[in-house]
Amino acid sequence: MGYLVYFMVVRAKLVVNSPYNQRQDAYADTIIRGSIVDKNGNVLAQTVVGDDGSETREYPYGEVFAHAIGYSNSKLGTTGLESVENFELLTSNAFFLEKLQNEFSEKKNRGDTVVTTLDANLQQAAYDALGSNKGAAIVMEASTGKILAMVSKPAYDPNNILSDWSELNSDEENSPLLNRVTQGSYAPGSTFKVVTTLAFMRQNSDYPNYTYDCNGEISQGDITIHCFNGNAHGSEDLRSSFANSCNSSFANIGLGLDLTQYRQTAEDLLFNKSLPGVLNTAKSSFALDQNSSEGEVMMTAMGQGKTTVSPYHMALIAEAVANGGTMMQPYLVESVTNYTGSQIRKNVPKSYKKVMTSDEAAQLKEYMTAVVEEGTGSVLKGRSYTAAGKTGTAEYSMSDGEKTHSWFMGFTNVDNPDLVISVITEGSDGSSSGKAVAIAGDILDAYYN
Repeated sequence: MGYLVYFMVVRAKLVVNSPYNQRQDAYADTIIRGSIVDKNGNVLAQTVVGDDGSETREYPYGEVFAHAIGYSNSKLGTTGLESVENFELLTSNAFFLEKLQNEFSEKKNRGDTVVTTLDANLQQAAYDALGSNKGAAIVMEASTGKILAMVSKPAYDPNNILSDWSELNSDEENSPLLNRVTQGSYAPGSTFKVVTTLAFMRQNSDYPNYTYDCNGEISQGDITIHCFNGNAHGSEDLRSSFANSCNSSFANIGLGLDLTQYRQTAEDLLFNKSLPGVLNTAKSSFALDQNSSEGEVMMTAMGQGKTTVSPYHMALIAEAVANGGTMMQPYLVESVTNYTGSQIRKNVPKSYKKVMTSDEAAQLKEYMTAVVEEGTGSVLKGRSYTAAGKTGTAEYSMSDGEKTHSWFMGFTNVDNPDLVISVITEGSDGSSSGKAVAIAGDILDAYYN
């Protein structure tokens, strides 16, 4: 009896939510799949019943919510929130007399409605801001962990998922089925300097007295690290090294770090660990150990090397800085209601983990503010909101030459943090290092203005 209770309360939901569970069809025989809506009630997914009783799953926004909402198809299964919330969507909490009447009349009951934390207007703004770029953007509430927007490009139209399946599944160049926000694995570029800076602060109590004279490059053995565009930044402290995103200074910092402690700091920020959340996420990688070469250390400290991270993970790190060191549990579902709107359950914000001290977070916030006020993120300066963050370019080689990913991660309303944002664009020729921060600005402007 104990197992039966456990199964009904816990395991049943997991089993029904599995995209491989054929018994979903049995639920669909008696329930019209419920709707998914945004925080304001805009319909993101719904089942339309024809006069002949046929049911069609419709996605009014097409590509815009493709990866966050996913798809539900009797032949292909479910992905995204369609999969995560499958149990609720195939459960009806309609008024019991109505359900009883429907059963006697051999009519289906309406499934429950999943109310997401997503904001359709902000999602559309993020989709538009990314334009034709391959890449991703995620926006969260800093204090709660609510995900307000999640866009990945290239995307697909879930309305046509079955007819387009063969083409989508074979498109290895664009990978339109991949949710780049949560499953993308990218070199973090200079956004990783947040991690290196935290490690340096922890290992050197006199970090405010750090100085470095940058002449545009640094050499160690047969390895030479260059600053972006060969810029010589001159005399710098830790704050200006961070604001200017000085590769030479950070390579120098890396050479002085204890690698065991450096790895521990990275893992405190969830590198090499599973990430919180309900969607499938890629595990970020920090590869340095005691056997790593000086060149590998220098490259890692400035955000290159073998380190990989997702835009989702960088948003979580920015959130922790914004929240005084606390990482919130990210979530996508605000509540579940029956089809008439009566609330069945509601999610509330939860702390996930304290990943740094409040003093460490305050210092990183100051450095990230300097990035916008006087450094590489100055395009965000002077807007209707304040911002703090870190820009980044991550170089990689292709058959047609060297390319870069453009990054931005940060938060708004610095004194009382409001939104967290993380943006990446893939495959620039290297001349558009500020592309991601400009896109972030467009998204944030749409929200505030």
